[in-house]
Amino acid sequence: MTEQGPLRIVALVEMAAGHAEAGSRYEDEVLALLARYGGTVERRLRTADGRSEVQILAFESRAGLEAVLADPQRLALRDALGDAAPTTRVLEVSDVP
Repeated sequence: MTEQGPLRIVALVEMAAGHAEAGSRYEDEVLALLARYGGTVERRLRTADGRSEVQILAFESRAGLEAVLADPQRLALRDALGDAAPTTRVLEVSDVP
């Protein structure tokens, strides 16, 4: 994978305690923004209790991911949630030969 080539990430999302529903709505809205920046949701998995998610996302380039992270609408949504905002760990991944 090159700096300009396709990028696949896994996002490990933890909802804030007591705010799983609000966190899930936030994730729905943010994931809807990906297409603007050449991103797609390949898979989205949630634990039975709704407190954690695993998202497999693909971007045409690293610039697409960076654009989503800087998107003003995403930032406003996150600010509006305050302490109810989910915590996300992002891992860049690739297929194992």
